[in-house]
Amino acid sequence: MYRKEEQPLPPQKKFELPFEGKLSPNNRWVIMAELIPWDDFEEEYAKLFSAEKGAPAKLFRMALGTLIIKEKLGTSDRETIEQIRENPYLQYFIGLNCYQQEPPLESSMLVHFRKRIDGELINKINKKIVKREIDKSDKEVKKKDCLQEKGEKIKNKGKLILDATCAPADIKYPTDLGILNQARIETERIIDNLYKPLRVKLRKKPRTSRKIARKEYLKVAKKRKVSYQKRRKAIGKQLKYLKKNSGNIEDLIQAGASLENLSKRQKNCLETIKKVYEQQQSMWENKTQSVPQRIVSLTQRHIRPIVRGKAGKPIEFGAKLSVSCVDNYVFLDKISWENFNESCHLKEQVEKYKETFGYYPESVHVDKIYRTRENRNWCKERGIRISGPKLGRPPKNVSEEEKKQAHSDECFRNAIEGKFGQDKTP
Repeated sequence: MYRKEEQPLPPQKKFELPFEGKLSPNNRWVIMAELIPWDDFEEEYAKLFSAEKGAPAKLFRMALGTLIIKEKLGTSDRETIEQIRENPYLQYFIGLNCYQQEPPLESSMLVHFRKRIDGELINKINKKIVKREIDKSDKEVKKKDCLQEKGEKIKNKGKLILDATCAPADIKYPTDLGILNQARIETERIIDNLYKPLRVKLRKKPRTSRKIARKEYLKVAKKRKVSYQKRRKAIGKQLKYLKKNSGNIEDLIQAGASLENLSKRQKNCLETIKKVYEQQQSMWENKTQSVPQRIVSLTQRHIRPIVRGKAGKPIEFGAKLSVSCVDNYVFLDKISWENFNESCHLKEQVEKYKETFGYYPESVHVDKIYRTRENRNWCKERGIRISGPKLGRPPKNVSEEEKKQAHSDECFRNAIEGKFGQDKTP
């Protein structure tokens, strides 16, 4: 059940403290609290709850404010609640009327907040904040309605930066031999758990050859440089051991073993191992290094290899992000664990810019992959200048003005690279 506050929250000057004084208006949390339009999205958040049934839910400001504090400070759920309990500025930020020594909520509530406040809602809030700030600084925006009445065309304004990156996942660097060895070890543990209730009935435990299999793995894994033939031979052996263990698991199930003896993690892992075996067997037989929806981690099967072609890191493992940047404000436009071509989303991202601000950008600053002939023609029809040189053979004579423009465009794109660096810094 969601209950909206009848009385508006007091400003920071009237926030009650247990000691004399008042909150500083220059504090970062006070400034941020004024930027976020809490009331504009409270009704949308309230739709997630019943109006009559259930316990009273926490207000939208408390839910979103707590998540912002956690991400801003980089703390755990429990430490976040402790920080809020000790800091009056954080209590004001989440919407409390006065300082209190007791924690305003349990740390377990953050799990529910993350489920209810998704990326789509966060993007809406970001766009609302950015639009309001840009409208304040741009006096010409006030004339927009007058121009529309006269039938005049609104001029393009602003600069838009588009780029994509890969958010690194916390997994061990995957190799074919390594993931097969890990899968083999997991199947051996599953066999042990399934065999326990059948000791009296079977008497003899299924043979797994685990010691021999580990020796075969270490022969190759400990070497710095291994030839293609030796690595392929080692992968083939691990595939045979894994197939043998999978057959033993099927035999134990037919003999009366129940999967209920396994933990939830082992059940999920068993399904993943079956898929890994199919993929690795297919690559081994066809002598290839790629397969659709390739699994690189048993515990995080959703992670995919993202081919980026960067020097030193040609392949990254994690979610691929497509973002846009306006006046140092960054919007997440697309996130996917599967690889995709970011140039296909340029039109959609530019249209979102127009939907937010009411006009197209004056220029779009992108790297080489976005500068396709289709995207160039689309931008040209709408009077948008796309950064970078023209397609085809470079001209022999380049004017100083064109050189300055190209240099300025590349320097302007550094803003999005800096944002990527901030996000990826642990």
